[in-house]
Amino acid sequence: MATDYYAVLGVQRDASQDEIKKAFRRLARELHPDVNPDPKTQERFKEINTAYEVLSDPQKKQMYDLGGDPLGGASGAGAGFGAGFGNFSDIMDAFFGTASQRGPKSRTRRGQDAMIRLAIDLNEAAFGTTKEIQVDTATVCNSCNGEGAAPGTSAQTCDMCRGRGEVSQVTRSFLGQVMTSRPCPQCQGFGTVVPTPCPDCAGDGRVRTRHTLNVKIPAGVDNGTRIQLAGEGEVGPGGGPPGDLYVEIQEKPHAVFQRRGDDLHCTVTIPMTAASLGTQVPLETLDGQEELDIRPGTQSGQSIPLHGRGVTHLRGNGRGDLVVHVEVQTPGKLDPEQEELLRRLAKLRGEERPLGQFQPGQQGLFSRLKDAFNGR
Repeated sequence: MATDYYAVLGVQRDASQDEIKKAFRRLARELHPDVNPDPKTQERFKEINTAYEVLSDPQKKQMYDLGGDPLGGASGAGAGFGAGFGNFSDIMDAFFGTASQRGPKSRTRRGQDAMIRLAIDLNEAAFGTTKEIQVDTATVCNSCNGEGAAPGTSAQTCDMCRGRGEVSQVTRSFLGQVMTSRPCPQCQGFGTVVPTPCPDCAGDGRVRTRHTLNVKIPAGVDNGTRIQLAGEGEVGPGGGPPGDLYVEIQEKPHAVFQRRGDDLHCTVTIPMTAASLGTQVPLETLDGQEELDIRPGTQSGQSIPLHGRGVTHLRGNGRGDLVVHVEVQTPGKLDPEQEELLRRLAKLRGEERPLGQFQPGQQGLFSRLKDAFNGR
């Protein structure tokens, strides 16, 4: 009486290949001799292995469904491991849950990502711009359209593996005869060979070329900001889809401003008299020249913020601030008339005592001069 392979695996006759494989994996984990050494279990394991060998092969399954003998009389429990043992990767898949890749691998693969660095000015970083860049990268070979074969020729089926991309080998193990597979050494697993490679790309399907791209730089970028250009990277082997191109921003140092986040900082130096009396100082900003209002009595080291004069926020609305640091310049040398005027001013302000007699905390004109002379 012929063995009912469907019943052996516990599946319906209309079961899909996926259901057949799941049933085999489940039973193989339960009945494998390493797990259950009982002799009856080993016979049962041979049966499910033979059943899977038949039902997992479309041609053998069709022959079996039509009433034929797909194993040529070598099936059944007494046939031994050699006749009924399926591909070793199925057994490994049953125990480790890893499905091995079968069949020829594709010559077409995704290309690698690429990155270039782009130097821009502070104004360009603050307000955004569009820059033209030159990119050297791999593109599809026009001679072979990415196929790798010389014009007028094409890839041919590998005669060693007959297009399967792998070759099988039967070896003996503690389980008996085991069939293992490995990539075909002649076609490296592609299933095809290229007898006459394209002379322009040497069979790779791509060549290196230089082309121009326009890159939109958003307002608010900073050092290290990366802009992704999808699909502008290298074309993959075999004319595969390109990777992405990343443009990394490098901001050039500015002659006046120092950037801290989205805020800008600068320093203006004014004479002592202007700090005492107040004045207006012309100041060049990113938005053009403005008049900076110096209030009377401004001290050296004081900061004056100009709101909204900094760098545009990359994420969100508005801009940072421009912070102006005031440096009061004390005259280093006075002529007799200037010295006399200062002495008269000091007398009017009660600051005519010698420098050594001023106590800490007194911040009159001469005490500030003393600090300046002492480098404080």
